[in-house]
Amino acid sequence: MYSLGTLATVALQAAVRLVFPSTSDASAVAYYNPIAGGGSMLDNAGDGLGEPLNVIISGLSSPDVLTEDGVINYARAIGFSEECFDIHLGAPQSANLGDGNGWVNQTIELRQDYGDAPVGTCLESLIGGDHFRVYQQNGVDADSGALFLAVSQEEPVTDGHDIIPNGYNIGRDSLVTWAVGKTSYGGVSYTTTAQNITGLLAPGSTGVNHGIAQDGVVVLLTVIIDN
Repeated sequence: MYSLGTLATVALQAAVRLVFPSTSDASAVAYYNPIAGGGSMLDNAGDGLGEPLNVIISGLSSPDVLTEDGVINYARAIGFSEECFDIHLGAPQSANLGDGNGWVNQTIELRQDYGDAPVGTCLESLIGGDHFRVYQQNGVDADSGALFLAVSQEEPVTDGHDIIPNGYNIGRDSLVTWAVGKTSYGGVSYTTTAQNITGLLAPGSTGVNHGIAQDGVVVLLTVIIDN
């Protein structure tokens, strides 16, 4: 038999757990600011310059989106796919997301597929279009699980795939337009909402690859699987 004092203690502990969730529940966040952990909102493109991490897929998204296979399927739902015949020209870029992992190479690079997921990225490689690099914030110091994307729109291969004028803002805005709302691919349906974040990324061209200015807006996407 429990004493009345013991029963009262158990009841109080249960009430506390209802009001204050466990640490694992309470720790779920959309993202951590990379700069707070010694990281950067620019990746490393070489020569001391970088591309802005101008879109974040929130760590509060459905967990299956926040994996390599998951983000590839989601990318196909919004008009992107893997590189043409999995051929990547040029060295991968790296990012430091302030999570304790230091500078880590991109997980994957995805390109606009012009409506044809299997081969459409070959067309993007020829004529240019939107593309993005993916980095995941998953180190022990800041494990949000969020995916940070460096999104831009590039020139055709004849112009060396350089970023078009205002290509960071244009690339970001195009991706967000295609993503927001309901989309689907491979039997998986998604609902995506967007929120503009300021204060993470400094506006301007300082440190930015190709010297192209950007407006400092980072778009936070929350992606929920519907089925």
